[in-house]
Amino acid sequence: MKNKRKLFLTLVFAIPLVIIFSQCLTNNEEKADPRGELYAGSASCIKCHKNVYDSYVHTAHFTTTRPADIHSINGNFNNNSNSYYFNKDLKVVMEKRNKGLYQVAYQKGKVIEAERFDIAFGGVKAETYLYWKGNKVHQLPMSYFSALHGWTNSPGYDGDHADFSRMIGKRCFECHSSYIKNLPLQTQSLQAIEEFDKKSLIFGIDCERCHGPAANHVNYHSDYPDEKKAKYIATYASLTRSQKIDMCATCHSGNTTRMLKSIFSFKPGDNLGDFKEIVFSHQNIDSAKLDVHGNQSQLLASSKCFIMSKMDCATCHNVHKNEKQNLVLYSQKCTSCHNTPNHNECKMTPSIGGIIKNNCIDCHMPAKPSNAIAVQTAEKGKVVPYLVRTHHIAIYNKVSITVINNLKKYNLLQADK
Repeated sequence: MKNKRKLFLTLVFAIPLVIIFSQCLTNNEEKADPRGELYAGSASCIKCHKNVYDSYVHTAHFTTTRPADIHSINGNFNNNSNSYYFNKDLKVVMEKRNKGLYQVAYQKGKVIEAERFDIAFGGVKAETYLYWKGNKVHQLPMSYFSALHGWTNSPGYDGDHADFSRMIGKRCFECHSSYIKNLPLQTQSLQAIEEFDKKSLIFGIDCERCHGPAANHVNYHSDYPDEKKAKYIATYASLTRSQKIDMCATCHSGNTTRMLKSIFSFKPGDNLGDFKEIVFSHQNIDSAKLDVHGNQSQLLASSKCFIMSKMDCATCHNVHKNEKQNLVLYSQKCTSCHNTPNHNECKMTPSIGGIIKNNCIDCHMPAKPSNAIAVQTAEKGKVVPYLVRTHHIAIYNKVSITVINNLKKYNLLQADK
């Protein structure tokens, strides 16, 4: 009887402990960063860097991938604006359903395929969308194009059918997310299709993509909160100019060269040449052969402004803030160097006036059509160019004449007022 009572008491006390420990283990597993124990996750930055974090989450880098839902998709799901017609018999409709948002292909009114919006890519000029099919990732046929304010066939797709079959591999995620884990290939053939661990996906470009693994940094400064010097973390200011350029160029140097190892393993201070075959310097770059989409680092390196100065990407870009389309702010960056005391002020300033300082960008870094991306509209044969601002800073005479004439007209209108 005593033994039974002992067993009963043991179980009474042991079971709650087992439950508590199992919950602790579960919570730890949920919080563990899929990249490994050296990573802390961006949420750990909030305690000490809340203002920077709150600003950064609104940037294009942080939102370059995100869960696709009604709040993160720019496209319209209302009845009069949610359809794309390939022809009179075939259309794709963007629909709200009980299990989420879907792209649904109809042939003569009959559903031929319906797939859910799972992941949104991009968002500034355009968005495209992915869906999970088991452990594989596919691109949806419809994208949203900001210049059209509407849905359009995804870039590179045929204009005669709704294609749900395009596979998306790790290389796409390397520049649009912070991590995704490959699962072992089912076959070793060259046609083997990549599969991923869904739970491992870290959306957007997070803090540790640019600052490196932060677990030791977080642990140290949690134990020593009065220490103001950043320990066990990479700061942008601590990098050399070439290291700064390499870090940005992991994603902003194009995608046409052979990869040597995954960009996910790149850490601040690493040499980009160890990760991808990329041979360029400002001495041998022909900017005319570079596409404006994805080749920003080479285009910048071919610019006289870059060659004749010590500028790097952060000279103009504050990645912690959403400053896109702020032409006045970027122009002020230009005039901080190009001013009268330095004897290199814009030659057009005397004839146009001080207002030119509000927009150096359209003249010297105009938006140009990408050869890599074009958008096929529903109107047969009509292709809309995908415009990206070039990072080859130069004098573009034809563009400048148009911009300057517009500025002169603006000055006359202001004078009339």
